[in-house]
Amino acid sequence: MLKKFLKYYKPYKFLFFTDMFCALMVSIIDLSFPLILSYLSKYFFTKSRDVIIHGIFYIGIALVILYIIKYFCQYFIASWGHIMGARMENKMRSDLFEHLQKLSFSYYDENNTGQMMSKIISDLFDISELAHHGPENVFISAIKIIGSFIILLFINVKMTFILLVITMIMVVFSIFKNKKMGAIFLDNRRKMANINSAVQDSLVGIRTVKSFANERLEEKKFDKSNREYLDSRVNSYKIMGEFIAGNAFFEGILYVSIIVSGAIFIVNGSLRVTDLAIYALYINIFINPIDILINFAEQFQKGYAGFRRFMEVVETCPEIVDRKDAKELKHITGDIEYKDVSFSYDGKQDVLKDINIKIEAGENIALVGPSGAGKTTICSLLPRFYDVTKGSITIDGEDIRNIKVHSLRNLIGIVQQDVYMFSGTVKDNIKYGKPDASDEEIIRAAKEANIHDYIMTLDDGYDTYIGERGTRLSGGQKQRLSISRVFLKNPPILILDEATSALDNESERFIQNSLEKLSKNRTTIVIAHRLSTIRNADEIIVIDNDGIRERGNHSELLNKNGLYAEYYNMQFEGIETI
Repeated sequence: MLKKFLKYYKPYKFLFFTDMFCALMVSIIDLSFPLILSYLSKYFFTKSRDVIIHGIFYIGIALVILYIIKYFCQYFIASWGHIMGARMENKMRSDLFEHLQKLSFSYYDENNTGQMMSKIISDLFDISELAHHGPENVFISAIKIIGSFIILLFINVKMTFILLVITMIMVVFSIFKNKKMGAIFLDNRRKMANINSAVQDSLVGIRTVKSFANERLEEKKFDKSNREYLDSRVNSYKIMGEFIAGNAFFEGILYVSIIVSGAIFIVNGSLRVTDLAIYALYINIFINPIDILINFAEQFQKGYAGFRRFMEVVETCPEIVDRKDAKELKHITGDIEYKDVSFSYDGKQDVLKDINIKIEAGENIALVGPSGAGKTTICSLLPRFYDVTKGSITIDGEDIRNIKVHSLRNLIGIVQQDVYMFSGTVKDNIKYGKPDASDEEIIRAAKEANIHDYIMTLDDGYDTYIGERGTRLSGGQKQRLSISRVFLKNPPILILDEATSALDNESERFIQNSLEKLSKNRTTIVIAHRLSTIRNADEIIVIDNDGIRERGNHSELLNKNGLYAEYYNMQFEGIETI
């Protein structure tokens, strides 16, 4: 874990070593002051009045120069040391976000967005504080403790060994308490992530919350997470209290031992009173870094817990990755074939079993059947949102696992029932289909999706802000914007996943016209519950929990009087409609 943490210092070696050099200078200056005072007391202040008055001016200038050096060193530590930590945090956040983009749908099926947000924001802030203060605090403290200990040995060996024994007991106590704090601070992070999760769920679904008048229920759910976090914090503060109070007790014992042993050594004549005064000054220098390390323990445990959670995500391997010999496909005809395809989400129970479907280039294929039969899963396997458990899927005869994922997904356009609009303008959302598109291309795509005229009625036209998740648009308007994205992308293969099932009849007519334009000359797979939208499909495949039950065109399936006819009659009550 330490090696993984240290690699983030690599791009900032100059800043890091300069920070450590400044820390060394600050420590040396702090250690030198009691030595200078001891020297002056023994050898300078005993001289004549004229020598003292003449020399103290130069000594004062030298001390001021020392403290000017300390000023610039501390400025560098406080400013550029923090900047280094912030840059490391920035790199970690980029790495984490980039890795989250690579992770497969299965990861998002199992993890909550609020918890991921916690790792990106609060965890990484604690890590950056550790990255800056960790090496610096440990380095300065180590120099001061070792340096003061050596000087104390020169003053009085016996007293210093008494000091060492008490310090070792203090170290053992600190290590024991630190282990307990590590587990508790990791629990703090998890509980904080649960709060973020509860807030995210409630705020994203605020319209549903209010429509069911369930504000009180959401408050109770939040209070539960909030209370668990409070309990975890209470436990952490209790152990921190034991840690800090225990170390303060041992510090007090250090002072007591110095006073008692110092008095005995003065009586014995092995220690001068002036040496005891200097010894007391160095005891402060010896204890001060111990105090810093005690306070640093909390920061270390928070940062370490955050880094562990960070590494849990970064070390999660994406399930969908390019093979070493994967190739780019840019121009295809659009022939698709599912060969003996089986799939399961958990590796145990098959959602699909031995599915065989062949789609010629330019054909329009419809998938029909009850919810949960695997229609969406069949479509999700084509762009490799998930990988087949058994069998293969080919495009123009090439196994999709031999095609680079980015290249494969660029060949496929998807229009879903649940349309996601990004926070931004109308233009931003259309442009998502082709980020480098010109304004002319965007307008052309909007016209083909029958949404241009509506956009022009908005106050700012294509520059109109549509709100978070497109809250200022109706369902039909969002759907047409999503269709314009696909027009702009212009893929040879199209998947329509119940694209009109949640719309009113008028919106459906508009969108159906747009979809017919979009499907022209493209290999199209349609998932539909409204059977009126697929009557002209080249082939309709009826799927239930047992797999493919029927296939044929609309007329053939009605004449079979099987499952498709049953669905059709249920929707239209036996009345033929056009």
